[in-house]
Amino acid sequence: MKILIKNGRIIDPDTRLDKVADLLIEDEKIAAVGENLEEKADQTVDARGCFVMPGLIDMHVHLRDPGLTYKEDIITGAQAAAKGGVTTVLAMPNTKPVMDDPSRIAYVKHKAKEFAKINVLQVGAITKGMKGEELSDIEGMVKMGIPAISEDGKSVMNTQLYREAMEIARDLDIPVLAHCEDIDMVKGGCMNEDEKSKEFGLPGISNAVEDCIVARDIILSRDTGCHLHLCHCSTEASALMLKKAKKAGIPVTGEVCPHHFTLTSDDMVRNDTNYKMNPPLRRKEDLEALRQGLKDDVFDVISTDHAPHSREEKGQSMLRAPFGIVGLETSVALTITELVDTGWITPMQMAEKMSYNPARILKLEDKGSLRPGKTADVVIIDPEEEYVIDVNSFVSKGKNSPFHGRKVKGKVKMTICSGTVVYEE
Repeated sequence: MKILIKNGRIIDPDTRLDKVADLLIEDEKIAAVGENLEEKADQTVDARGCFVMPGLIDMHVHLRDPGLTYKEDIITGAQAAAKGGVTTVLAMPNTKPVMDDPSRIAYVKHKAKEFAKINVLQVGAITKGMKGEELSDIEGMVKMGIPAISEDGKSVMNTQLYREAMEIARDLDIPVLAHCEDIDMVKGGCMNEDEKSKEFGLPGISNAVEDCIVARDIILSRDTGCHLHLCHCSTEASALMLKKAKKAGIPVTGEVCPHHFTLTSDDMVRNDTNYKMNPPLRRKEDLEALRQGLKDDVFDVISTDHAPHSREEKGQSMLRAPFGIVGLETSVALTITELVDTGWITPMQMAEKMSYNPARILKLEDKGSLRPGKTADVVIIDPEEEYVIDVNSFVSKGKNSPFHGRKVKGKVKMTICSGTVVYEE
């Protein structure tokens, strides 16, 4: 099978190529990149006016499979990812049962291979049952194929146990993906602690809830040599600490989610739980620090923290509804609208943060690149197409998004995974 993509703006961080050219896919590989390719192909795609980037890699996705498949499952999550231009996702381990054992990793691996049209990589839990009391069989899960460990949804509050896990991760050459939250400081909070929480009469979550654990985890990364990846950073201090840690040579990277670089707590609508997420939407000063950190490459990755819930769950009060929003089908448009179009980042930086950097962090040597010989994971994006986000058009089971009705620019036109078209508008 040959696919010839013509006249697209090829943006490849691996080769630093950013020019209008053609790209030829043959079977599962990138065969050639160049001007005026005249190869006969089974399918020719006119990508004039479009970005042609390496397939996106989302390092932070909740597929809810097994045990919570009324919210999402591997099949629907993979379909949502493909529609969003994502060819590889990392599935977080807070399923039922928790992904803390090689046999459970095997379940996801085999189901994804049979039913998902994209790459689904399952992350392993740091502790058994995510209870923070006893380490999981990390080595056994690595042998089964996990690319990382995480306790996402909470922090391992036992610092010595967490340090031991980081030492194991260092020895196995995998990163630790850190959800930074001091649970003892949350105290039932459901939004950012600021004037808006006072106005709504709701308990708040202070920046210190995140910042204290970010500081602890960076210190442990320094002491163990483990690669620490800070998930869904939301505060000005997180950006500052990450910048200083990198300058000091500590092996740490960080990600920002589109909702945190797009919205603040001032945007929240009273009693609308689609604005309830963890970490919460912060102040304007935090948002600006995140954008500056993305611009300056302090932050390496843009991930979604795609967290689908049922309408019934999100239909509860702000105090009772679960945290989280969906993001796989909106991340491209929000990144282009809020960051690229406004000059905060370049299209090349977008490709770096949404594909190339995740591939390097996860040591996926064959991904995040359009170099000939690499696996043909490719996304074609029209950066100028405007549309209004409609949650009813989502293929994800989750419709919980604060962006319903928002006008955006940037639409995924085609997603190709391992040389096969897995989404076409």
